[in-house]
Amino acid sequence: MALQGFLSRLGSARSGAEHWKLQRLTAVGLVVLAAWLVVSLVRIAGEPFEVVRAWLGGTFNATMMILTLVAGFWHARLGIQVIVEDYVHNPGWRVAALVLNDLLTFAFATLGVVAVVTVAAGG
Repeated sequence: MALQGFLSRLGSARSGAEHWKLQRLTAVGLVVLAAWLVVSLVRIAGEPFEVVRAWLGGTFNATMMILTLVAGFWHARLGIQVIVEDYVHNPGWRVAALVLNDLLTFAFATLGVVAVVTVAAGG
C-alpha cells in the first residue's frame, strides 16, 4: 500500500519530478545571478584590465561568478539531458550522448571555475 501511494506522487511517467524541480531552481538562480552580472558588467565597462582583475579578486564577486558558472552549466546539462532523452531513440546513441553531455558540462564548468580562481588570485 505504501509503494502505491509513493508511485502515485511521481506522475504518469513515475519519474522526472526531481529533474523538473532542479531545472526550475537553477533557472530562478540564474535570473538573480544574471541580474547581478549585467549590473556588474555595466559598472566595470571600459575599465582597464587591472581594475577588472581587482573587481573579480573580491570574495563576493568571485563567489558570485563561480555560482553563475556552476548554475549555468548545471541548467544547460539538465536541459540537454531532456532533449537527448526525448529525441535520441537509439539506446546506444542515447547513453553516449548523455555521457558526453555530463563530461562536457563538467569539463567546461571546471575550466570556468579554474579561470575565475586564477584571475581572482592574481595569476
